[in-house]
Amino acid sequence: MLIDLSREEADPSVENEIEALLTTLRARLDTLTIETLFTGPKDFNNVIVTIHPGAGGTESQDWAQMLSRMYLRWIERKDFEVETLDLQAGEEAGIKSLTLLVKGPYAYGYFKAEAGIHRLVRISPFDSNKRRHTSFASVFVSPEVTDDPDIVIDEKDLRIDTYRASGAGGQHVNKTSSAVRLTHLPSGVVTQCQNERSQRQNKEVAMAVLKSRLYELAQKKKEEDMAKMTGEKKEIAWGSQIRSYVFQPYQMVKDHRTGIEKGNVSAVMDGDLDLFVDGYLKRPR
Repeated sequence: MLIDLSREEADPSVENEIEALLTTLRARLDTLTIETLFTGPKDFNNVIVTIHPGAGGTESQDWAQMLSRMYLRWIERKDFEVETLDLQAGEEAGIKSLTLLVKGPYAYGYFKAEAGIHRLVRISPFDSNKRRHTSFASVFVSPEVTDDPDIVIDEKDLRIDTYRASGAGGQHVNKTSSAVRLTHLPSGVVTQCQNERSQRQNKEVAMAVLKSRLYELAQKKKEEDMAKMTGEKKEIAWGSQIRSYVFQPYQMVKDHRTGIEKGNVSAVMDGDLDLFVDGYLKRPR
């Protein structure tokens, strides 16, 4: 009807309205197409995302913070909700660790594309000689698991450490040992939380993250066992370098799994990630 009206009236405003509606329709169709690719049992779940800097001190810690900003911008674009579960600030700049709970339909399905090692090449702002540095940061993702009967954690398999929560510069947030660190002895997985007000709350959050990590490890083990049985060589994104972000001597973001490249690094760092995420999800299996 709008098209007919546009032809009859020759009204540019109607044409603009049609174009806006078509743009919205295309975006919705693209989203629905991507969602048909989510076939995992937990793809619809919320996701727990943890970012750790690699070796390199302040350089890598600053890169980890840059990545976290990029993801927060992308989360906003996706209309997801986000909650900070744990944040460990760096001494000079950046972060030592960040754990986020991202809530929204298919949050885990989308974020699976981001698990792995992210590489940065740039002229360091912390180097007085203006030399080019390469930094690395790891992104771990796992679905929020609340009711999976297969994930059972025995208290005797846990080492529970408590300590004083602290912020940047060693400033104590409180005077009691409310922060909690859990070590799952059989797997070696360590989770921690210091953002909540009480030790009990911090332990509950750390336990929720631990359950999610153990689920993800179990899924990876199943994939590896299946690959051995079928003779297939499958990518293990958990520990691989998945993407490079080059600021100098040229500007380029490249995903090493799909070959997708984008020259506008600033746009990517501002959360324009759909090209890479959608490309990864659409890749041949």
